[in-house]
Amino acid sequence: MVERSRRALVGSCGAASIALLAGCAGLTGGSGGGDGTDADPVDRTGRETVEVAVGAENGLSFAPANVRVDVGTTVIWEWTGEGGGHNVVDVDDAFESELTDEAGHTFEYTFEETGTVEYVCTPHQTQGMRGIVEVVE
Repeated sequence: MVERSRRALVGSCGAASIALLAGCAGLTGGSGGGDGTDADPVDRTGRETVEVAVGAENGLSFAPANVRVDVGTTVIWEWTGEGGGHNVVDVDDAFESELTDEAGHTFEYTFEETGTVEYVCTPHQTQGMRGIVEVVE
């Protein structure tokens, strides 16, 4: 009887530890920004245009947050109207959209060089609203 109780305790502690670690790693979809930039990029190569939602999920993320495109692809960010005012700003200053909360508003940029481009929503970057465009040949 004591052995069964000990196994149950160890099993429940193990499950709780895994859930806690998943939450800390952002795998459970908890509150806060939807920074999926550490996820594998969503492959959108072979397309002339690619759409990214602004204010996705909980209103504080880009979807997809990490995307792979070909040189010459135009990325079109479209606002959902959720999460307040957003913008799209390249951290290296190549592009910057206006700040707006208007659903359906779009901003586009054509990527002409290979490389990894990181961008943020300025008002929500501390809440994890970040994105990556990986541009490949």
